[in-house]
Amino acid sequence: MGKGFDEYASAYDAWFLDNRNVLYSEVNLVAEVLKDCGRTLSVGCGSGLFESIMKKEYGITVDEGIEPSCGMADIARKRGMKVTIATAEEADFGDGVYDTLLFNGTPSYITDLEGVIAKAYRSLKKGGRIILIDVPKESTYGTMYNLAKALGTWEHPLLEGVYPPNPYPIEFVNVANWRTTREKTEYLQKAGFEDLSFAQTLTTHPLYSDLQEEQPQEGYDRGDYVAITAYKR
Repeated sequence: MGKGFDEYASAYDAWFLDNRNVLYSEVNLVAEVLKDCGRTLSVGCGSGLFESIMKKEYGITVDEGIEPSCGMADIARKRGMKVTIATAEEADFGDGVYDTLLFNGTPSYITDLEGVIAKAYRSLKKGGRIILIDVPKESTYGTMYNLAKALGTWEHPLLEGVYPPNPYPIEFVNVANWRTTREKTEYLQKAGFEDLSFAQTLTTHPLYSDLQEEQPQEGYDRGDYVAITAYKR
């Protein structure tokens, strides 16, 4: 996983910057659920792109991260983050150190997500929260990505006229494992998390999702990027 992202680290940022309205629709969602986040660890912080925008444009500081890709971590460090090289499974989430554990866009790249969520529960302080943000498997984007993954390419007649002008790099699609909202909810409840809430964005078809910037909405029934927040009581 880390090696693949090392090779395509620059392509990751380039894709988001080429899809500005998709980026900011997602940024608006992350900013909304990160209000009053306290000390936060970003698990799978990537290049620190979101964290950098949060700090500059929203006054939300998330400067600690975990990232398995050295190439991604190098970019994040240049953006001012303190990054530990590790997978989510290997990482130390501390013992009551963090108020919030943020998984933005990373659940689909974590092999043992259920185990990581259980570890997060044990590590968080009482009253702390976990935030899982990702493309749900059942969403339009999720279905489209899984079809591209099965085909191994965007350049296939079944996808002609379906995907956006600048689709997510197939290298990232091929290594992802999207899960349904229900699966992630069950993992959270099994671990002991309570008071789950949901927010969503990217509510138009992927072909049109970069035409305008969206503000987040409650729920998970029509969004292609969904945040689940849950607390350790």
